[in-house]
Amino acid sequence: MYKIKKTQPTKRGNMQNLERGEKRMFRIAICDDEKIFRDDLKEILIRYMTDRGIMLEIDTFSSGKEFVELGIEMVKYKIVFLDINMDELDGIMTAKKIRENSKDMFIVFVTAFVNYTIEGYKVDAVRYILKDNKNLVASVYECMDAIHEKMDYKITWAEFDFCEGTRKVSLNRILYIESKLHKLEFHVMEDCLQKYTLQGTLNEIDDKFAGNDFLRIHQSFLVNMKFIKNISRYRVLLNNGILLDIARARYKYVEEKFIAYRGEV
Repeated sequence: MYKIKKTQPTKRGNMQNLERGEKRMFRIAICDDEKIFRDDLKEILIRYMTDRGIMLEIDTFSSGKEFVELGIEMVKYKIVFLDINMDELDGIMTAKKIRENSKDMFIVFVTAFVNYTIEGYKVDAVRYILKDNKNLVASVYECMDAIHEKMDYKITWAEFDFCEGTRKVSLNRILYIESKLHKLEFHVMEDCLQKYTLQGTLNEIDDKFAGNDFLRIHQSFLVNMKFIKNISRYRVLLNNGILLDIARARYKYVEEKFIAYRGEV
């Protein structure tokens, strides 16, 4: 029913490709309480992307509180530039909130001080950029080059022949897949939570997604562990508040798998 490049002989069908890389809109968030710096950084990033022919969309936020109020919709951004020294909710706390929803977003701290390296390590910040650095442009360019290099092996996407049309979807954006009335419903975080349908069986998708952080919790549900907030009382709670049932016979297995996953990340 599908074709996997570079791993096995090809087969045609609903799921066309599964491979590394993603060629879609590149979304970046800038979160800083200084408007002048937000505007300067935005111009630098636009210049970087334009020079490389990359489509991008940049949104700016004036506080950490404003950004985290997006909730699970934060995951639509690949990169966030965070000012560490913000009132009400500083960059470190904002980063911790981000990590509750996404392990894959690239966090870049911008700061006037270099004394937060330990805290940055805890939230897996990819870079620190000094605001007053005369080489700001070069620092931002180097940071973006490093992120692109990491993304080459980090992002996995698949192409599906959904009932709504053929689409490329990053596996990192799929919250869960539900089997319903001989169809599969894909719940995908894009600009907002989207739902796409596909003819097929969950067993096939489960086998296909093996090794990509997906967990079969029920005959009807395959869940991306990146979006699980907690597990209790035969239910999975996702970061956006959705509750999904765990089959009683699978509860211990699901719990052990999730604990092991959390230990690894």
